[in-house]
Amino acid sequence: MTQELENLKDWIGRRESDRDYVTVPAVHRLSATLDRDDPAPRIGDPLPVGWHQILFPRVVRHSQIGADGHPRRGDFLPPVPLPRRMFAGKRISFVADLRVGDEVRRESVIKEVNIKQGRTGQMVFVTVKTDISSARGLAITEEQDIVYREAPGSGAPPPPPQPAPGRAVWSRTVTPDPVMLFRYSALTFNGHRIHYDHPYVTQVEGYPNLVMNGGLTTLLVFELARTHASTPIHYLSSRNVRALFVNQPITLAGEPSPDNRTAKLWAADQEGALALSAEAEFR
Repeated sequence: MTQELENLKDWIGRRESDRDYVTVPAVHRLSATLDRDDPAPRIGDPLPVGWHQILFPRVVRHSQIGADGHPRRGDFLPPVPLPRRMFAGKRISFVADLRVGDEVRRESVIKEVNIKQGRTGQMVFVTVKTDISSARGLAITEEQDIVYREAPGSGAPPPPPQPAPGRAVWSRTVTPDPVMLFRYSALTFNGHRIHYDHPYVTQVEGYPNLVMNGGLTTLLVFELARTHASTPIHYLSSRNVRALFVNQPITLAGEPSPDNRTAKLWAADQEGALALSAEAEFR
């Protein structure tokens, strides 16, 4: 297994490109999924910061879907032979606005493949760097970390809780339900079964309930900052540290710096354990 994992580093440098469109229906549907009372989007409106997550879903034929609902491994992402795959975190720089109606291009490259030994066994972290551009030039640069890990043994304890990284000045509570997860997964064309298939997620992957989309948690943190900060985010670094589940309240919180140029942002589960930690910089 160790040599097989080391061979995955041969995928470093692999590239792919794609094209998508910022459409009125998609923006309207995401607004509804986030329970916002926005006016109908119009061509030329700026896309809110973080909403680019609905762009560039991975689209493959149904016969190319793996047992977990993701595309089979080995197309662009390396064929990591570990059963669990999760979104681990990202670093995003917002260079310029995307606008409703834009045709956008994506250029992605596998930047790193790192093998680590974790509390529950071996883990593989794959980092993908992506540049997103419109006709006006580069708009967003993003690095996304995907973690693959072994399934925990029967009766394995959850990871020890971590405290919040700051004192909450901004705060909001959201309780995601299965419909919210389903709608977000549909918008992002995400077939990962842990987000909608209760028998699969509990009996095969061993989670207690449907798992909150990591990208949706990150988006809710963006929305918290968009509501409270006086200027838009231009850089955000986030790390997912603990799974969240449906029908359990999530506390979204933030602590801005005294000069309001930066902020600590986080999400915590119903027991106050840290689930996502982020640091933002504002324009």
